[in-house]
Amino acid sequence: MAAPVTSKIVYLNGQFLDKDDAKVSILDRGFVFGDGIYEVVPIVNSKLVDKDEFWERFQRSLSQIELELPMKKDEFEQILYTLIEKNQLKEGGAYMQLTRGVADREFKFVKGLEPTLVAYVYETKIFDNEYANKGINIISTPDIRWKRRDIKSISLLAQCYAKNEAYKAGAYECFMTEDGFVTEASSSSAFIIKNDTLITKPLSNEILPGIRRKNLLNLAGLIGLKVEQRKFTMDEVYDADEVFISAATLILLPVIKADGKLIGDGKIGKYAPKLRELYANKLKKEAGLI
Repeated sequence: MAAPVTSKIVYLNGQFLDKDDAKVSILDRGFVFGDGIYEVVPIVNSKLVDKDEFWERFQRSLSQIELELPMKKDEFEQILYTLIEKNQLKEGGAYMQLTRGVADREFKFVKGLEPTLVAYVYETKIFDNEYANKGINIISTPDIRWKRRDIKSISLLAQCYAKNEAYKAGAYECFMTEDGFVTEASSSSAFIIKNDTLITKPLSNEILPGIRRKNLLNLAGLIGLKVEQRKFTMDEVYDADEVFISAATLILLPVIKADGKLIGDGKIGKYAPKLRELYANKLKKEAGLI
């Protein structure tokens, strides 16, 4: 599946520009320090979906590093809808990031700066994802990230490193491990199912509070799954009945192989497709498709 391509028209600090004309200072603290927050929200039928949870997480992350969105929520939402309209986007995602702004190189949080606000949209298939039907292969890697993973920071070098290790191994994704337990995947939330129980790591500063994670846990009971929020190991992954990941524009993708070991005989289980269908219907309903 090809990587999503940024649409032609983007937003930067009050202007809608061709993406090739959008420029940021080399002294922007996002460029120099990774001093900023990002978010991704799915787009279905040209509508933002899962947006209440997105706003909650975006504002929480900003507050954790003492940043504020320089406009009201509805004004920013209108910017995103203008991007959707200008790019004639039907299905995909909206990416946005806010950095502290431009300043001479100083480690502490510099006050009084004008934040740099960037947003763009991209097209990708949320519902018709080839891996939903054939499953994915993962590997395990050490979790080398910082200790505030609950903040959706633009500082993603450790995740890029982990994802690259997966790429070199011919895998789609990796489960990151720390102290013998799985934390999460490099760009998604991690789940296992064993004996009709959905298991995932509880929220803390060690993982991102995934929006899809939250909603999938709420949907699990509708198909007869019990829910257990606890740590689990890679040995439990290998022995699981089912394994899957979730992320903004993926919804849910089943895992059929981990570190070369087949999960459930290498076949997609019964629960993951049902959960994916429930979640897809939720998004379609929000977007006015059903």
